[in-house]
Amino acid sequence: MSREELFFKRKKLNRTKLLAYGFEKNAAHYTYETTILEGEFQLTVTIEDTRTIETKLVELASAEEYVLHRTSAAGSFVGSVKTEYQAVLREIANQCFDADIFKNEQTKRVIDYVRETYQNELEFLWPKTPSNAIFRRTDSGKWYGALLTVQKNKLGLPSDDLIEVLDLRNDPQKVAALVDGVKYFPGYHMNKKHWFTICLDDSVSFDELKKLIDESYLLAVK
Repeated sequence: MSREELFFKRKKLNRTKLLAYGFEKNAAHYTYETTILEGEFQLTVTIEDTRTIETKLVELASAEEYVLHRTSAAGSFVGSVKTEYQAVLREIANQCFDADIFKNEQTKRVIDYVRETYQNELEFLWPKTPSNAIFRRTDSGKWYGALLTVQKNKLGLPSDDLIEVLDLRNDPQKVAALVDGVKYFPGYHMNKKHWFTICLDDSVSFDELKKLIDESYLLAVK
């Protein structure tokens, strides 16, 4: 993996976002140009459909390609170039790519359902635990869901295998009635009176999941 591609690790290319950001489609690749360091350098970023990412940095005064930002060269000027160069790549990664952390098919369906129904995207709040994220309402700012990757034994199941789970809100009476240690579990890392956890392994039907997500969303008000 190249230095550039490290910025895009665990991210999935979103072609619509690339075009909206300003990339131009050319055959099987997308190209974006900008200047950095107060116009001293022109940076070209090329992203192939295969997700290969290439960059070219040209010093405009000399029209020559600049490469020191890719090396271990030190100094305040090189440091400034590296900082601005990396800032552009980081912004492209954040604005033009979607997170690609979760692998389970039912988890992906949950993400798609929330995006289509409530126009909310996952928020990754904890850099030290990149496989954990939350959904929050736009109006109230309150969470109504959390997607987490946990060991099964953390839920009381007889295995230390990892599993993707969904935490949801509900009223205390329904939470108490739902939690059975088989399909529904006490809210993992949440207030167990108001939250419960579902394993995203098809043990709960997707129709039921949608209903529970909707109920959780309605409860996440001011």
